[in-house]
Amino acid sequence: MRFGLDTAQHQLSWNELLGRVRLAEEFGFDGAWVFDHFKPLYADPSGPCLEAWTLLAGLAAETERIRLGPLVTGMTYRHPSVLAAEALTVDHISGGRLELAVGAAWFEQEHRELGIEFPSVSERIDRLDEGVQVLRLLLTQDDATFDGAHFRLETATLHPRPVQSPHPPIWIGGSGERRMLPLIGRLADVWHGFGSAEELVGKSRIVDRAATDAGRRPGDIVRSTSLSIEDLDQARARVDAVSEAGFSYLTVGWPSQGRSRVEEFVAAFLR
Repeated sequence: MRFGLDTAQHQLSWNELLGRVRLAEEFGFDGAWVFDHFKPLYADPSGPCLEAWTLLAGLAAETERIRLGPLVTGMTYRHPSVLAAEALTVDHISGGRLELAVGAAWFEQEHRELGIEFPSVSERIDRLDEGVQVLRLLLTQDDATFDGAHFRLETATLHPRPVQSPHPPIWIGGSGERRMLPLIGRLADVWHGFGSAEELVGKSRIVDRAATDAGRRPGDIVRSTSLSIEDLDQARARVDAVSEAGFSYLTVGWPSQGRSRVEEFVAAFLR
């Protein structure tokens, strides 16, 4: 089992965030994660919330081993061509340590307040589908052309190529059974899902069927989900259950108990 640490960046200064990521690196976590929002999700709505991709570039320059990513980047926030350029930049600054995680976006209030278009659920999923295709094209090909309902490329080329070949792993977060899971089965390198271990087993079957229908091997899609460490006994039970369900990556939420609980978790699970 690999573990990543969710740094929970809202309400934190740069120095506090960097401290959490360096802590994760020191303690042997596989990855450190930020979220992609422009305002805090909880507590004081006027509190600090640093932007994800410029933050990832800064973190990449200040760390050496730990992998870094956003969990997840909403495809509504940037044209996928811009996102591709940002991703390859962070991949180079980090020396090939980027995890490129995307989703359909959900925070309507944030979109409305900042004047960012917030389409219907169906259209957001369509945009995610096209956006992932655009990302792969721009990260791997010269003179890429794409003619979608929402995004277009016309003999487009981005250089340099990413450090990771053919590109950083593309994660897709979601659990909707009608459209999101089939999309994940077709397009994701890593699926980040939500729910109990029992629910994730059923959802995995949908991902597997979609992957098979698309000519992919279901086992090639890495499975990830979240882990709360507020209660370490409950955390142990979840680790065992989701491991049995075929999940091999867990993102650990920053606990209310702070660093002391993270240290307890590391002693129990990582050493």
